[in-house]
Amino acid sequence: MFPITNAQRAEILTQALPHIQKYYDKVIVIKYGGNAMISPELKEQVMEDIVLLSLVGVKVVLVHGGGPEITDMLKRVGKETVFHDGLRVTDKETVEVAQMVLAGKINKDLVRLLEGKGGRAIGLSGIDGGMLKAEMKNPALGFVGNVTGVDASPILDVLNAGYIPVISTLACDAEGSVYNVNADTAAAQIAGAMHAERLFMMTDIAGILRNKDDPSSLIPYLSVKEAGKLFESGVISGGMIPKVECCLEAIFLGVKKVVIIDGRVPHSILIETLTDEGAGTMVSEGDENERD
Repeated sequence: MFPITNAQRAEILTQALPHIQKYYDKVIVIKYGGNAMISPELKEQVMEDIVLLSLVGVKVVLVHGGGPEITDMLKRVGKETVFHDGLRVTDKETVEVAQMVLAGKINKDLVRLLEGKGGRAIGLSGIDGGMLKAEMKNPALGFVGNVTGVDASPILDVLNAGYIPVISTLACDAEGSVYNVNADTAAAQIAGAMHAERLFMMTDIAGILRNKDDPSSLIPYLSVKEAGKLFESGVISGGMIPKVECCLEAIFLGVKKVVIIDGRVPHSILIETLTDEGAGTMVSEGDENERD
């Protein structure tokens, strides 16, 4: 491979200018998870992308879960992980572990990484400032919450002070009970409450595929109407169903566009925000077929 010249570097930056202008002073919410959260190399690149966007004037909100880390900690304390219909059964002891892992170790590790890349970050949980209100999703699951309300003012305060909010997906009900909330759901609700320009849902696949076994069958653009047809035909199936449902919920709540991006691809966030081609599947209310 030939080395890139200074002139080529300058041309690349010039091509990114319209995209930077488009997102300047706009809110984007990134739901961070999957392999991009496990691989140290990918984690470093995601943090670099977020800091770069923040430095050019984009208001980035990072929302994270941490299921594998919760499972690991439960194992270390000798507690068995139990699932019901694919969801973790969360008793009182389990939600205490989840709170420790999500609002503690994971959240502060991400803040530390962002600060190490030259960013300014503050860690929050959905409990802080009454940001996320929830109710019990299903008594059989215990302290797993459905979001019933979002107060975005703590997030806006952090953004307006020049920091990147890093939010773990815990919530409280009116009695003060703590709930673990699915990170995709929480990100959609937060993005909707903030009327975000974009919501990025990081996954471990290329996006929505017409054939789940063929990465080349990626659907680059998808309207709400088309999504309904893909549900009916079975193209959207399995674990992609709740993820796409969260995309549609975010759009219903006021998010302009949602992008399912492949977190395994290095710098996929920058590819999506600062290039014409983008990355993954963009979901929008109408039939737009470009990333404007």
